[in-house]
Amino acid sequence: MAKIIEITDFAAPELDVYARLSESQLFHCYEPDNGIFIAESPKVIERALDGGYQPISLLLEKKHVEGEASDLIRRCRDIPVYTGEFNILTQLTGFKLTRGALCAMRRRSLPGIGSICDGAVRIAVLENVMNPTNVGSIFRAAAALGIDGVILTPGCSDPLYRRASRVSMGTVFQIPWTFFNKKDEEWPNSAMEILKKSGFKTAAMALTNNSVSIDHPALKMEEKLAIVLGTEGDGLASETIASCDYTVKIPMAENVDSLNVSGAASIAFWELRRERNLPKNIL
Repeated sequence: MAKIIEITDFAAPELDVYARLSESQLFHCYEPDNGIFIAESPKVIERALDGGYQPISLLLEKKHVEGEASDLIRRCRDIPVYTGEFNILTQLTGFKLTRGALCAMRRRSLPGIGSICDGAVRIAVLENVMNPTNVGSIFRAAAALGIDGVILTPGCSDPLYRRASRVSMGTVFQIPWTFFNKKDEEWPNSAMEILKKSGFKTAAMALTNNSVSIDHPALKMEEKLAIVLGTEGDGLASETIASCDYTVKIPMAENVDSLNVSGAASIAFWELRRERNLPKNIL
């Protein structure tokens, strides 16, 4: 049974994970074992639990203990549940809690690249997408539009950062993902070779003189396709574009040169889907 603990001491060390440790510090907790992340809002926490992540403690607005978060408390069983009024929690954390709930959870070991590629026909590769809001939005689109997995380069924001997982509405816990490692999966060189050995053709989303339109028939016919998306400002590196099988553009109206990476990802995921991913109930 959960232990409900009302906050009376802001300096209590048990609250450090919510109030005083940065996300980078949480990541390195328990090294060499996996670290911690913070899930925010009941929906995101619920999807993390559904994904098999282990909760450590909950921080809840007091009114939610017997209300919106009661099911979460039951699911989390005997972990500590810290609680306080809205203004107390805002003073403690420095921000307003989304739907009045935070949960500290243990990270899990990331799967290998082979695990992501095995059985997949459409994956997304993110190159140096540093904004956690964009990472979260891309994951939400990927889960909604039939992408089988996401692989990130080391320069990307962590999908388990609080803002990324919240913006994704918890879909970071639904769709398989991992990072290329820096040692033997260096991007784009050896990492690109791993994708190709797994049977994937690669499509770089970039506006160049050699880009084909996103509705080019050859793209849809590819059995296995990796859709490669670049950083918010500069887009994909020239080396990455040169290494891909296709360079693909989304045609733009006059005087518009590009879309935000998350918007471009949504269009690309829909347009480049395999027919098996189409919903069955479209009229």
